Amino acid sequence: MAEAFTWTTRVRYAECDMQGHVFNAHYLTWADTAHTEMMRAAVGPHPELVASGVDFVVAEARVRYRAAAGYDDEIAFDVAVAAVGETSMTTAMTVRRGADTIAEIEVRHVCVDAETFRKRPWPDHVRAGVARFAAA
Repeated sequence: MAEAFTWTTRVRYAECDMQGHVFNAHYLTWADTAHTEMMRAAVGPHPELVASGVDFVVAEARVRYRAAAGYDDEIAFDVAVAAVGETSMTTAMTVRRGADTIAEIEVRHVCVDAETFRKRPWPDHVRAGVARFAAA
């Protein structure tokens, strides 16, 4: 059975726009942090992954905004690995404020060689590590 992975943050004043809502681009910054923390839990710290010769880059990102978040809201990112291909991995994130879904984010990363940044297959240890957070 897959484990749930959740990363939380509190909205800072500087992350809000003139209307008092979180500026849209911050959701992708937070999604990047949530993904990084999921990978840390799955396979270890990012610098260790890079030292092993592997890195990953964003190939595609999609955000669906459903409700606004504002200053001092605590928001949670529920992260699930939706698919792992030969060289790509798609994560699906549900962003919540309490029980309310405020955004849905999907990000596709591509595995690359840490030195050349050429596309390469995901190593077995990465596949095994992220499997614990696979979408149900």
